[in-house]
Amino acid sequence: MTITPPYYPIVYIRGFAATMGEIEDTVATPYMGFNLGSTKIRQNHEGEIVRFIFESPLIRLMKEEGYVDTYANGDLLPRGIRSLARSVWIFRYYEPMSESLGEGERRDILEIAADLRRFILRIRGQVCGDDPQARAAFRVYLVAHSMGGLIARAYLQNLCINGSGDGALDAELELPGAHLVDKVFTYGTPHGGIEFRGLNVPDLGRLDPFHVRNFNREVMRDYLDLPADEDVRSLGGRFPPQRFFCFIGSNHRDYTAFFNLSRKGTGPMSDGLVMLQNAAVAGAPRAVAYRSHSGHYGLVNSEEGYQNLRRFLFGRWQVNVLLQVAELTLPEPLQRLKEQGREIRAAYYIESEGRVRGAPYFLHQRRVDQNSAIRRTYDALVKARKPVYLFSTYLDPRARTSAPGKALAFALRVAIQVPLYEVDRRFWFDEYYEGGYLLDETLTFHIQPGGNLRYGLASQHGVGVARKAPQREALDGGGLRFTIPLGFKEGMAKPPRPGFRGSLVLEARPWNRQDGAA
Repeated sequence: MTITPPYYPIVYIRGFAATMGEIEDTVATPYMGFNLGSTKIRQNHEGEIVRFIFESPLIRLMKEEGYVDTYANGDLLPRGIRSLARSVWIFRYYEPMSESLGEGERRDILEIAADLRRFILRIRGQVCGDDPQARAAFRVYLVAHSMGGLIARAYLQNLCINGSGDGALDAELELPGAHLVDKVFTYGTPHGGIEFRGLNVPDLGRLDPFHVRNFNREVMRDYLDLPADEDVRSLGGRFPPQRFFCFIGSNHRDYTAFFNLSRKGTGPMSDGLVMLQNAAVAGAPRAVAYRSHSGHYGLVNSEEGYQNLRRFLFGRWQVNVLLQVAELTLPEPLQRLKEQGREIRAAYYIESEGRVRGAPYFLHQRRVDQNSAIRRTYDALVKARKPVYLFSTYLDPRARTSAPGKALAFALRVAIQVPLYEVDRRFWFDEYYEGGYLLDETLTFHIQPGGNLRYGLASQHGVGVARKAPQREALDGGGLRFTIPLGFKEGMAKPPRPGFRGSLVLEARPWNRQDGAA
């Protein structure tokens, strides 16, 4: 079959099943959760559930991207039957562990990674046959939930590099060898391990019947083949981070699985199981949604998750959104105290939201009231001068809504909440108002056919208006950097106190294209 980028086979790798009962429930379902949709999106101001039908990632990929599933006559397509490249394959790695369909014995992560290698080679055979040109172009997308993302990493970072250690098996699986993976997308994967009450889950060895040790950082470092001094979130140079997207949940309240204990142990700044800080690979693009680890408000069965997945796999432009801080002014009494040599400390909470026109969902959302805002200290923002990475998104003209106008439109909100100041390490409450903002701005962007970008600030130009051209400069590889000033103007005689001066930076690069054309 013809391999036509960016339409590669998709391999779905489900997450962790703790008990043997959960394993049996898992193997009893054909699509292992990738077929589950939802009808609940959020609650309105009266506390009523708002109904929103999301069919499931599987159904939407079929309806919108022409993908097909790979089941026929009660099983996977027989090995001699060719498959389309636009196909979805469910990696049923729990089946050999099932008491009803397998041996009833748990397997370790690297054993599962070897099964994943075997599965990918099977897909290559059924999609490409013996066609050398198709085999050379063959790749897959790995789409994984929770522990599934760690299996994908063990495959990429260890197995394909080092092999299994079994000569006969390695010969069968063509190892060490090319990983045959184009992109990886993870939902709520604990790339930095799982913590309860701030402590990493322990490695209990033989006393751990559920294999919770898979989320212990030292155990992870072993099966990910990382040295002791390297961050466990690192890909170790074995796969490009820019082709590894991490979708992160921030709703810890609606997660009720895993004995109902996890959300109590993790608490805010998590999806109920995985802390936000542990849910991303180092250097990888990411986005956050107010979704829980799983369940009716879960990451996988959400419109937000699907839209990020679809754009990452098939979009035309990658856009990284950053906030550059130039100046943060202090309240006048604090500025005088600072000039007198007193120690002034403050931590700022940065909110960011991204959405497309005409859609009832956010592609990205981090807010103080959702316990997901970015926290940075005064010194980190002012002295370091390093831009704050907010999120990444991918633009796809085919995902345009039915709203009037030819422009591809999206909006970004950026806000910085007034911090709780400290003087000589004691709270300062004079002239302080809880919940105030140094900056709260919504920017509207319109991209016209041909790539012409215009923007507008709600505070200056009105809501939804985008007529101003941003400052732009060329990036290597055909990309563009757009810079938009925010806050008070440079050189003001009497700037607001407290206040913010800086800029929003959009770094746009061609994605899924060879020529960089718009």
